[in-house]
Amino acid sequence: MRQTFVDTMTDLLAEDPRTALVLADISAAAFTPAAARHPERVLNVGIREQLMMGVAGGLALTGLRPVVHSYAPFLVERAYEQIKLDLDHQAVSAVLVSVGASYDRAAAGRTHLSPADVSLIDTLHGWTVHVPGHPGEVSALLRDAVAGDGSAYLRLSILHNDRPHGTDGALTVVRDAGPGAPLLVAVGPVLDAALDAVADLGVTVAYTNRPRPFDTAGLRKLAGTEVILVEPYLAGTSSRVVSDALADRPHRLLALGVGHADLRRYGSAEDHTRWHGLDAAGLRRSITRFLEAALQPAR
Repeated sequence: MRQTFVDTMTDLLAEDPRTALVLADISAAAFTPAAARHPERVLNVGIREQLMMGVAGGLALTGLRPVVHSYAPFLVERAYEQIKLDLDHQAVSAVLVSVGASYDRAAAGRTHLSPADVSLIDTLHGWTVHVPGHPGEVSALLRDAVAGDGSAYLRLSILHNDRPHGTDGALTVVRDAGPGAPLLVAVGPVLDAALDAVADLGVTVAYTNRPRPFDTAGLRKLAGTEVILVEPYLAGTSSRVVSDALADRPHRLLALGVGHADLRRYGSAEDHTRWHGLDAAGLRRSITRFLEAALQPAR
């Protein structure tokens, strides 16, 4: 996903003189050719993430369309106050593109983990959040975000599904278990594990790579009584949105994602997926406990 971002952003800088890129050392080497061609629109502020966001706000005030890039904990958590003030409070917009996701760089320690990034963006007003599930989804999502005029967050990860799923953000049914079946909504790169977890169960599976704005109309159309939400970031991030959308009908919600507890472990991204119960086996355990007798194996 990261290389696709570099390639697409390099093309956008050449195609659209309105675009600008703001870096804080991360990926600077990959953008060296673009910086040589567009020195006035590719800016590396060094390891100063708060300044990076302030620069983006200033560029936006001049009419440029800034894209701001770093690791998720540096881009969103460390610079959150500047996002709030230098972008939102000034009524200007930018496209934030992160790498690292929840725990891609777990070997680097807690400083590089950011399962709460989407929750923080969710405290702001009117942001679009894209969580691609495959590198093949990244280019179109980035181009759409840059072409827009609102603020957007594009969350990239080394984890991905086996194939891309073209979607405009609407919930897309990838497995239909029929009317009234429990509904599982998978966001971004957790789709394949979710499909494996319910492979022999009567569960409808829908996919989205745009959790904000959430497709509430699609949810209402597909949801029965039981709804399972599987997200690759902090568990419960979209619970409020789902519950609000279904507030007028009886429903039960299971929200699965990265746990709130600090595991204080290193390991790999795959290790953390397993420890947080987001692999197929872990999802299977959680889902079958939730559905209990309401769920019957498909025959």
